[in-house]
Amino acid sequence: MEYGMMGFGSALGEKAAVADIVSEYTADTERVLAYGYRNVHRCPPEVGLTDLSVEAARRALKDAGTEPEELDLVVVAITDIPEYLYWDAAASLQARLGAHRAEAVLISQGCAGGITGFDTLAGRFATHPEYRRALFVGANRTAEAYWNRMETHSLLFSDGAAATVVGRGHPRLRWRGADVITDGRYADFFLMEQGGAHLPFMPGDEQPTARDAWDMMEFFDYDSDRFEGFIELMNDRVREVVHRACARVGVEVGDLARVVLLNDNEQTSRALAAGLGVPGERTNLAFSLEHGHFGAADHLLNLQQHRDAGDLAEGDLIALAGMGRGMHWGCAIIEC
Repeated sequence: MEYGMMGFGSALGEKAAVADIVSEYTADTERVLAYGYRNVHRCPPEVGLTDLSVEAARRALKDAGTEPEELDLVVVAITDIPEYLYWDAAASLQARLGAHRAEAVLISQGCAGGITGFDTLAGRFATHPEYRRALFVGANRTAEAYWNRMETHSLLFSDGAAATVVGRGHPRLRWRGADVITDGRYADFFLMEQGGAHLPFMPGDEQPTARDAWDMMEFFDYDSDRFEGFIELMNDRVREVVHRACARVGVEVGDLARVVLLNDNEQTSRALAAGLGVPGERTNLAFSLEHGHFGAADHLLNLQQHRDAGDLAEGDLIALAGMGRGMHWGCAIIEC
């Protein structure tokens, strides 16, 4: 199965310097500043996840010279809770674009959805030979009522969406293959206790919040050795899934021109790059620290940035790799 990316589009929240706004989110400012991020992007309250997705999608369609009615498939990967519960953001995007004959698919695998979505595209093209063009959107709009963008995690979350139009048989930026590892033992890490069918919202309840990264210690019975072992496992599996994806398409990690990871903090990004034997300048570290982490939109944003900067030579191989809650580790190989 072969398909390639024909055009890109993005929509980002307003850029803000971390040093200027960190005290709005946490008293532990030194810890946050030590992550190395310079800026994040934030949307005003009236701008929702699908608003960002529509804007990014329209720009991608224009860039690809494609009309909405030409789309056979719309795939949307999201990181946070969308505007409504019991609601499909992918179907809403399909309607707002006017892509009324396209199938709509929603992926909710956290940050990994921006990688696993490429496999979803390949699968739909394989099982629907009549599908010719598709739209893939990765989006994050931080639900600040439940999630502190600077305190909940060691990644600083930005608001934004990125989109690409893909075409069956398109010769550039071709999907070559992918691999995914899932370990459901860690599915409970980032859940929010209240709001689901197990414990619904009730009148008079205190404001619920998502379980954050620091609550992981409870999962490990406050055993620091077990916790440190898990951190090593997370990074080891990123390396493993990159090697597996490369092997699937018959190449070596050393053949990769670039490795695009999550827009992670400086320490984690450098450690992952070193583990893969990839120089930092061949990763997305600079983009990460300049803009923050856009969840499922990270990889498409980086691809667009590299294309627009003229960084991609024909034949270059790029690995898109990272992890997401679940836990899922994924890698997709793209050939320029």
